[in-house]
Amino acid sequence: MSTNPTDRLRELLEPLAAAAGLDLEDVKVTQQGSRRQVQVDVDADGGVDLDAVADFSHLVSQALDDSNLMGDAPYVLEVGSPGAERPLALPRHWARAEGRLAKIHLVDGGEIVARVLESDEDGALVEVQPVKGRGKPKERRLEFAEVARARVQVEFNRKEDEHVLQAVESAEDTVDDASDEDDE
Repeated sequence: MSTNPTDRLRELLEPLAAAAGLDLEDVKVTQQGSRRQVQVDVDADGGVDLDAVADFSHLVSQALDDSNLMGDAPYVLEVGSPGAERPLALPRHWARAEGRLAKIHLVDGGEIVARVLESDEDGALVEVQPVKGRGKPKERRLEFAEVARARVQVEFNRKEDEHVLQAVESAEDTVDDASDEDDE
């Protein structure tokens, strides 16, 4: 067993997360005045809801109490998800970010903003956004070895993709046609 407290926590919590159908994304222990704060982030394909977080929080609390890993000093436990601007560090993170915009710092020092189109264990196909809106987006295959770090970006005013709008319009036309037939 490791001597680092965070590593020991991770070793304790990873099997619990896996049994709950979750991925243990991060474990942090920080000092907050006279108390320690234990922050645990979990995620899953399709995201995690509040019920899953609450259930896992109870499991973690019980496991920490049973293990005495935190000792006698008081601590505050916080269990949550990585958040909207989550880092993309593992292939599963890229898969969960498909369709999302990401800011990607490359190993060679470059930086791009791109929409994640698809991913696999070795890399991702992204649609690189033009700088300052000039030009058209271009697809690019990025191997994970080329990526120094990446983070999902929050989009407040995302414009719908053309194919999505066309599908909606087509569905509306079908509904209108069916309504016209019912009126006859």
